[in-house]
Amino acid sequence: MPLLTDLPLEIIYHILGYVDPQDLGWIPRICKSLCHAVSANSTLFKQVYLNHLDAPSRGPVDWEPSLKDLVRLRALCDRYDVDNKKDELDFVHQTVIELLKHASTDGVRPGSAALPESRNADILTHIFSDESNQLAFLCRSFIYERARAEFHSRDIRYWHGPPKPEHQKSAHLHCLYGVPLLHAYPSVRRQTRQNSMYPFASSKVYDLRQYTEKNKWGPFMDDGTMRVDWEKVEAIMIVLGANMITLGIPSMQMCETYCSVPFAGTWPNSWKSPPALALPREPDTLEHLDPYGITGVWLRVVCFLDYTDFFAYNFGTEEQPPPHVPRPSISVGQATRLILMQIFVTSVEQPGPGDGQGLPVVHFKGVSRSVDQGFDENADSDLRGIVRLTPEGEVRWTTFSIFGGVERWRSESVQVGGVRSAKGVLGHWFDKLRSARPAGPTAFWKISDKNEPRNTGAVSNLFTEVDEFSETNPDEEDDSDEGDGVVFQYIPSIPGSQAE
Repeated sequence: MPLLTDLPLEIIYHILGYVDPQDLGWIPRICKSLCHAVSANSTLFKQVYLNHLDAPSRGPVDWEPSLKDLVRLRALCDRYDVDNKKDELDFVHQTVIELLKHASTDGVRPGSAALPESRNADILTHIFSDESNQLAFLCRSFIYERARAEFHSRDIRYWHGPPKPEHQKSAHLHCLYGVPLLHAYPSVRRQTRQNSMYPFASSKVYDLRQYTEKNKWGPFMDDGTMRVDWEKVEAIMIVLGANMITLGIPSMQMCETYCSVPFAGTWPNSWKSPPALALPREPDTLEHLDPYGITGVWLRVVCFLDYTDFFAYNFGTEEQPPPHVPRPSISVGQATRLILMQIFVTSVEQPGPGDGQGLPVVHFKGVSRSVDQGFDENADSDLRGIVRLTPEGEVRWTTFSIFGGVERWRSESVQVGGVRSAKGVLGHWFDKLRSARPAGPTAFWKISDKNEPRNTGAVSNLFTEVDEFSETNPDEEDDSDEGDGVVFQYIPSIPGSQAE
């Protein structure tokens, strides 16, 4: 039987193309022949890459450095000690972004009609299923540091200054991970009521000082640049996710991408239209010009505080904290509304001087419909909105809810994962005039294409799911008028506890 090194080079390359990327670094050390076969062999690195990762669909890839980054990522994430790897946050952040940038947009993930099957996402899901990696890289934003500090009775009054890069990068990774980590310590053994993240995330979301003219009252930096503030987006994800999990909403099939599946479509063009029962109608001209995939049916969730609690929290008689000091954590009940939005493109125009220049600005209109209209006959509203890029290239959504021809509520949001991501949009809702009135978190994600014949059945199935769910989760009376949907259920002060 011939030795491996005696085989023709073409056969050697084919065999080596199936080795694990981590083993490829050891092969040149075996002998000179294999060293020459591997060194500077871009074709071999490309073959190994394509045998283990998704075929890139967005721009060229430098095969050898990309594989080496993957090997390094796995190696450092395999370290047991959190302190021995947390200093690698910059590298982990950049590598995760690159892997998601080139994640697959083809195929369908088993058990999911809306998500593509992706090797890159599967690799990242495996890496970040480790609790030590979650603590080292996903739980490093300010609200997590604050929660751990207060858990250990440390004073945070002098923790101030602009957002730190490591806080933003950790929060961004957490948002891309997509599953809210609801405790300051991810380890199951340390998940107690005392280190719940829900009160601290709520503190950030419902503090009106976070809503300013410079950030347009949205999840953006308070410096006028319209850069995304990922710590705000993270807090929104935690509050909405905790409320939804308490109500069991993620068990609904059309809510799977929001808070139960890691890396659920947090990359561009990851939303997959489920197979149609019949041939879809050809999109109209405006839809062809829309790069954001706006037209269709979207499911929205809105959470809010009772007005009395909201007012007391922001304008109470207690001494107001300095601007750099966060308000106390808040553990009062919240209400959750589920809303269906059907929207369509109305116009497409060139970006303005304050917008990102890579894509056009797209306007849309539509209607919103509460999931349970028995709650409030005035809950439905008309909609209009705008989608555009921010100067740094993130997708910004602005929506207006219109009652009786009058605009009442507005939202500013960012699409996590980029253009046409399945993860969807997270942001703030507030009064149209940006006045000191109720505000809170909202999210929405696409569930259907408007022009496909199966759309009616899909929406009917959603209502069937909600009706079945409501039988086991009866609504509570609520006389608040915030938002434009239905109060699905009152959330107790800390999810998981019993409502009083």
